[in-house]
Amino acid sequence: MKPIAARWSHLRAVLFDLDGTLIDSAADLGRAANVMRVERGLEPLPLAQYRPHGGSGARGMLGQAFDLAPGQPGYDEFKREFLDCYEGLMYDSTRPFDGIEAELAGLAGRGLPWGIVTNKAERFALPLVAALRLGAATVVGGDTTGHAKPHPAPLLEAARRLGVPAAACLYVGDDERDILAGRAAGMATAVAAWGYLGAEAQHGHWGADIELAAPGELLKTLGLA
Repeated sequence: MKPIAARWSHLRAVLFDLDGTLIDSAADLGRAANVMRVERGLEPLPLAQYRPHGGSGARGMLGQAFDLAPGQPGYDEFKREFLDCYEGLMYDSTRPFDGIEAELAGLAGRGLPWGIVTNKAERFALPLVAALRLGAATVVGGDTTGHAKPHPAPLLEAARRLGVPAAACLYVGDDERDILAGRAAGMATAVAAWGYLGAEAQHGHWGADIELAAPGELLKTLGLA
């Protein structure tokens, strides 16, 4: 078994964002928004239009479907309806990205526990992770600590649950807020560049320690494959 690369020898755990990093859930999120459009006599939008906003959950979907933003009249009612609708179909087509399951198994096999820190509420994150049998050592949702990323509190809670100092963790995510949260928590950070923001996102300006072009590259970067 290969030893971990010298640069990363301090790592004792890896934490991941969920949507757009470990799992591809954009189609189910977009479908929920389209159900609401059809119920109002509107044409469904192409799922490709929703995809770049998959990491923003209800906010992103409602922004595309109805040009609604938090704080605008009716937004809270639309959000509740969207979440109820999404809950009923969130298992339909959501799957881990190709290569993710092998990467997670590789980490575990080399003694590196891993967990999930997501802005998805526990109501959705916990049953979805269980249904996909991802095997996370811990799952911290957007409502677990009372703070959501880019606040560092959820990441620090995950490290506490794993019994690992924050400085010994690597956080992997596909959004700038993930990198901001990781840096604020004192963790090393990695960009999952296959995520929802697309090739036009300025990943190189986010200040991450690692940029990963595809699932499977993490083990190689750490010297474990």
